[in-house]
Amino acid sequence: MNTLKSRLLLSSVLSFIVPVMAQTNSPGSVIAPGAKLEKLAGGFSFTEGPTCDSEGNVFFTDQPNNRILKWSVDGTLSTFMQPAGRANGMYFDSKGNLIACADETNALWSITPDGAVTVIVTEYEGKRLNGPNDVWVRRDGSMFFTDPFYRRTWWTHTEQPQDTEQVYFLSADRKTLKRVTTDLAKPNGIIGSPDEKRLFVADIGANRTYVFDIEPDGSLSNKRLFCELGSDGITIDEEGNLYLTGRGVIVFNSEGRQIERIAVPERWTANVSFGGKDRQTLFITASQGLYSIRLRVKGAATAK
Repeated sequence: MNTLKSRLLLSSVLSFIVPVMAQTNSPGSVIAPGAKLEKLAGGFSFTEGPTCDSEGNVFFTDQPNNRILKWSVDGTLSTFMQPAGRANGMYFDSKGNLIACADETNALWSITPDGAVTVIVTEYEGKRLNGPNDVWVRRDGSMFFTDPFYRRTWWTHTEQPQDTEQVYFLSADRKTLKRVTTDLAKPNGIIGSPDEKRLFVADIGANRTYVFDIEPDGSLSNKRLFCELGSDGITIDEEGNLYLTGRGVIVFNSEGRQIERIAVPERWTANVSFGGKDRQTLFITASQGLYSIRLRVKGAATAK
């Protein structure tokens, strides 16, 4: 969001439009029997961008403090990179590189395991991007990312660089960058289906989440409403359930019906990712804390 204040304002709005559902452990619940939400670490300024590597270690950002942190599978917290380009949303590619939305310079970065940075893209049609916010990388290395505009205190510019806030596709060889949506209000969270045939985009500005078909050239078609709720972050499990964030974690089944809400004791829940050795733990970045909860289901193969 633009500021923490705007995040909290939006969370208040979401609290009225999202039915309050108790965290359950019923047979149909996504939560593992007896599992409880656990706070793993706290004292951050604002956590974002969780994603896990091939071993199940979870990387996330403390954006105001300009750092990327690592929660290892053995329960150890460490700093992976600082400064870190004011990284926001992140996703690991199939080669083990961390793709990060480097908000400080309106760019996308590729970060190697040893911390070497390559700038992937910063502009579209000769103008800087608004500020890449979240990214999903396909197995072949191509990617989709959202580009909303939130004014940042660390920028020298104040005007929106692009004429609209949309979703972009970057080809695997990084030679083709194209805008693939035209009518979104403020896209934020993004994730693809396990078979990589559909793309889910949370339009937080319109308070809607949409699903698109992905064409062979990366274009999107057949836009349709998935659910009447926007989101900051988003991920998906092996059963096709979608996890949205804001006032806690709100879970929708593959048909777009709300099936669960996981309450989180923070004023804003920014993002979610599956992690751990078996990818059956949901990690949650929420304001000043990092949380986790054991689930009945595993994250989808291509999910965060």
